[in-house]
Amino acid sequence: MIEPTDAPTAPPSADRRVSTFELFFDLVFVFAFTQVTASLAHDLTWTGFAHGLLVFAMLWWAWGAYAWLTNAVPTEGAPRLVLLAGMAAMLVVALAVPTAWDGSGVAFALAYLVVMVFHAVLFAVAGERRDVTRLAIARLAPTNLIPGLLLVVAGLTEGTAQAALWVAAVVLTYAGPYLFGVGGWQVDVAHFVERHALILIIALGESIVAIGAGATGDVDVELATSALLAITLASGLWWAYFTGEADHAEHALHESSGVAQSVLARDIYSYLHIPLTLGIILSALGIKLTLGHPGDVLHDVAAVALCGGVAGFYGALVAIRLRTGLRPRPMQLIAVVAALAVIPLALEVTAVVALATLAAVTVAVAAVDAWSDHRPST
Repeated sequence: MIEPTDAPTAPPSADRRVSTFELFFDLVFVFAFTQVTASLAHDLTWTGFAHGLLVFAMLWWAWGAYAWLTNAVPTEGAPRLVLLAGMAAMLVVALAVPTAWDGSGVAFALAYLVVMVFHAVLFAVAGERRDVTRLAIARLAPTNLIPGLLLVVAGLTEGTAQAALWVAAVVLTYAGPYLFGVGGWQVDVAHFVERHALILIIALGESIVAIGAGATGDVDVELATSALLAITLASGLWWAYFTGEADHAEHALHESSGVAQSVLARDIYSYLHIPLTLGIILSALGIKLTLGHPGDVLHDVAAVALCGGVAGFYGALVAIRLRTGLRPRPMQLIAVVAALAVIPLALEVTAVVALATLAAVTVAVAAVDAWSDHRPST
């Protein structure tokens, strides 16, 4: 990894908060994420599942790029106009998500390319310490922009060639910060952490929406029970992250500085928050399908999405603790194994039973962690 020498940095603002404009901006990404869930539900095949994961990977990178951007660039005045233009382009990306592998492939790619061009331009002209910032964004520009061009070509092809171009675009995108480093980037820790916490809240909100989207017909005991189990599962995931792990990660960032801090922010938030967010989205897919037919057995893709999403979420918490130098919580490791073990069960029992089992896992993790955190020291 190429890491330049640290440049002098101004101390970040201790009281800076995520602005309402940033939350407004994120609404297009909320829409894009729900589009991924909807497209996965529409195409419950392993091919459709793989397509959805690759689309999500590109959406997450675009969101993360703007999270870094608004962490360094004021969102008032002229920059706000550029951000609104990027938001408009992202709306086109979101609209194209369901058919990104079909007739809307070129539209998805061109709009994504526009999103990343606006990102690079705004960083270059409005970032603090512009000479350093311009060098930093220039190093990453090839791996931010070339993937968009690859996706344009992918939109004009099909079959194996199309899949290869999509995979190449994702790999090149995520390899950029490792190939060229993140030296020159400055992290306003409190703002950066809050921004990522809020996107997780938004993703959890999708789980709640999935309850309503999946529920059809009259509310009977079975449907009400399924809905309560779904909210229990979502609450357990919220508990696992927001009652300790988020604070530990933020503390680790505060304890770092310079390039080391930027590298830690990259690893924890740009990369390890992927399975956190994706895990919630996949579990939302499983919840939606369960609420639609609680008495049926889940399709194999749906079972993997529901259980694998929960396993991926807890696995990410384990990885984050390891990255920050902490030992994983035993119950998090148990939760990963337990959630994966539910997959074969989910293929044999009704969907509501599988959901109840996963909800029990999350409740057990929360209960043990709460007891461990509050038990008196000896």
